[in-house]
Amino acid sequence: MTGRIVLLLIVLAAVAAYTMRGELALRVYARAAQANMVADLLSELPDGLHVALCGAGSPFPDPQRSGPCLAIIAGKQLLLVDAGTGGARNLQRMGVPTGRVAAVLLTHFHSDHIDGLGELAMLRWVGDANTTPLPVLGPEGVELVVQGFNQAYRLDAGYRTAHHGMAVAPPKGAGMRADTFTLPADGTSVTVWEKEGLRVVAFSVDHTPASPAVGYRFDYGGRSVVVSGDTKKNANVATQAEGADLLVHGALAAQLVGILNQAATATNQTNLAKITHDVPDYHTTPVEAAGIAAASGVKALLYYHIVPSLILPGLEAAFLQGVDDAYDGEVVLSRDGTFASLPGSSDEIQFSELL
Repeated sequence: MTGRIVLLLIVLAAVAAYTMRGELALRVYARAAQANMVADLLSELPDGLHVALCGAGSPFPDPQRSGPCLAIIAGKQLLLVDAGTGGARNLQRMGVPTGRVAAVLLTHFHSDHIDGLGELAMLRWVGDANTTPLPVLGPEGVELVVQGFNQAYRLDAGYRTAHHGMAVAPPKGAGMRADTFTLPADGTSVTVWEKEGLRVVAFSVDHTPASPAVGYRFDYGGRSVVVSGDTKKNANVATQAEGADLLVHGALAAQLVGILNQAATATNQTNLAKITHDVPDYHTTPVEAAGIAAASGVKALLYYHIVPSLILPGLEAAFLQGVDDAYDGEVVLSRDGTFASLPGSSDEIQFSELL
């Protein structure tokens, strides 16, 4: 009898919860909204150098990996490397305030690395009532990218100022400003940012025919992170990453892309067959990137710009096949929200997931 009474009470509670589900959801939503409004990852971090993957993927659709986007946090400074689709929204989900983005550094001008720039600039502008445009740094050509986005978003900017007022959407803060630097010769680098103890240098990589193309090295508080950008296997990455703590390197699994090529060929998808045939020749394989990590002596290797999509169980293992033989340091395969923390007070690298 007691068991029946308990069961009845459980059923009644479940019915009541179902009946009031809308009200309960609103209560939870209200509490979550308040928490999200004040979320600020930057204020919670120890002084040091930190990397948050706001986009770990490529043009291939992947529910766990958006377009290429890296947030670099040095002390209280926030820079982005590239701005692919979904990056700005992922920043907000991770508690990274878009209004605090100091600049975006572009590696090259392929669409998947720039197609989130318009949304990012808009959110950064109104998110903190910024009174100056978003600086976008890159080699020659960045001015054309910025000009195009500014033109496309000009009407939108006017609407937002008219609707929300000049205090929230100051007209002078809308859009972006291009900051062009000279492409460094192979084997050299050029300083593109130096503020509050953070030094950023750019170096050339090989993503032909997508040229110019660069990677970046970030040094702050005795810690260092190198981002390859998109490139085929390139000794210059190893040179620039020498002695760094963390190498963030793009990677394409040729055997997996080969399967896609076979499928496209078998189904007479001529365009896809051509694309999947071509893309391996200007990217680095996971094993090649592991060799670069070993040659440069970095403490850890973080893969991003993952090609192709790893949407089935077991594909991550296939992607990493042979990596352990090429590099004996820590290896992490990123997804959106992957976070690497390099506190300035130690030589540790702590990996976690924010999403």
